[in-house]
Amino acid sequence: MDFIDHDLRDYSEKYTSPENEVLADLNRNTNAKVLYPQMLAGHLQGRVLSMLSHMIKPKQILEIGTFTGYSAICLAEGLAEGGMVHTVDINEELEPMVADYIKRSNFQDRITQHIGNALDIIPTIDETFDMAYLDADKINYDKYFDLVFPKMRKGGWIITDNILWSGKVLRDREGLDKDTVAIKDFTERLHNDDRLENVILPIRDGIYVARVK
Repeated sequence: MDFIDHDLRDYSEKYTSPENEVLADLNRNTNAKVLYPQMLAGHLQGRVLSMLSHMIKPKQILEIGTFTGYSAICLAEGLAEGGMVHTVDINEELEPMVADYIKRSNFQDRITQHIGNALDIIPTIDETFDMAYLDADKINYDKYFDLVFPKMRKGGWIITDNILWSGKVLRDREGLDKDTVAIKDFTERLHNDDRLENVILPIRDGIYVARVK
């Protein structure tokens, strides 16, 4: 994820509102104790997710890919009164850490953890979503979208992380790894879906924002 100029990244973070103490501690602990800490949304992207949530004021959010809970907490900051974030992850080993930080954030009544395969869990959540955030295994982005789209309200927002995939999406398809191919195909698919309006934000590893018409 180092393909964006470091000085520009540092400048952007300098003039972005700081993360709160709970998020800062979660950021530190994830980087110190958890494998693949680069999967954490982090300060700048977290503030973007929080800002989008505040702008949309969603009642129901679906997040696919909890990791250590940073993005779920950021998304919960902008919920409408009585709203809920449903966050799904297959890694049960991180569940206690996530639950602890959700409690410390005082969002324990606004974030519901689901542990297991998202492809099995999504159909069981009986909600209409105002906002969805896809940030799990890239090879299944298409399948997640197919399950999520029927549950989105008209005018809802589907946000996808890692859409620039460290810049590898710019390479020719020949010889690409399967994750990069999946992301390129997913991007092309959503771009050509006349049910959506979309924009790529070149923030960190790329955020794809699509609005359901």
